Amino acid sequence: MKIVHIIFIALATLLSACSSPDQNVHLKMGDQTFVTSDSIKLAVKVAGKGPVCIYLHGGPGQDFLSFEKMGGAGLEKCLTMVYLDQRGSGHSQNAKNYSLSRVVQDVEELRLKLGIEKVYLLSHSFGGVLAINYALKYPEHLTGIIMANTIAHFMNPNQMQEQIEYGYSLLKKDTIINETDFATLMGGAALVRKKLSAAHLGYKYIANDVNTIIKMDSIENSYQRTSDFGMTLFMPLIDSKKVQQYPEYFKDYALLTDKIKVPALIITGKEDHAVGPDYYKNYRFPNQKVVPLEGSHMLYYENNKAFVAAVCDFVR
Repeated sequence: MKIVHIIFIALATLLSACSSPDQNVHLKMGDQTFVTSDSIKLAVKVAGKGPVCIYLHGGPGQDFLSFEKMGGAGLEKCLTMVYLDQRGSGHSQNAKNYSLSRVVQDVEELRLKLGIEKVYLLSHSFGGVLAINYALKYPEHLTGIIMANTIAHFMNPNQMQEQIEYGYSLLKKDTIINETDFATLMGGAALVRKKLSAAHLGYKYIANDVNTIIKMDSIENSYQRTSDFGMTLFMPLIDSKKVQQYPEYFKDYALLTDKIKVPALIITGKEDHAVGPDYYKNYRFPNQKVVPLEGSHMLYYENNKAFVAAVCDFVR
């Protein structure tokens, strides 16, 4: 993979650490690279002011750039945002190890590199799996957790059933899916997506307006990016001859959220048909606040003012 060389911007700003209002730390602003303990270069960007928040993008294999450019930067008025491209994603380097424990360790090593005792985590979509597992392993270093349109049981049967039913409703062919076999559901999902693509309706799973997808694609196609992390997880689902190396990603981590004691903000989209509009009901954080918002899986862009307000109110 061609490694994108990122220019360091040597601008230091005095910030308040989220572990204590009296503790001051220096963070380097701008684009930078971070090298993990197993020598993988990860792309990072730091911007904003206030408590430190690490952003965990979805996919797997997405990037932080489209989130930042499509409304995420609005959070910089109340948070010091640390945008991270996970290994094998976006601007970051591909790796031989994509285990869940290794990707979570990357987040912890980034926190140590930043020199921050406690951080917020903000996850979107698949990033919820990472956020929950970080919170379970490093609770002492977490101020709060923000689950924005997140899933905690990746590619689960209920999610796939809902997606198939929604797809057929868009095609004016309402149906109920009772199938639970994963391989059969995968086939059904592929079929309905093919039909939606032919009808130019496939975008409806993650956005209410096709122009949202066009904008996202223009951002993500503006540079040479990798999605090796995502391909590693997805290919065994498509090709039965390939063995899934990382089955841990497909467990139901929502069942463990009752063990996470830090404050939790759950933002859910009323028209989110990627995660599902009712998926938030699976969470059991002891100290959680649920904020339903109008919008789809990309409501951070579609309903940005309400999204930013919900997050900033939470961290204040």
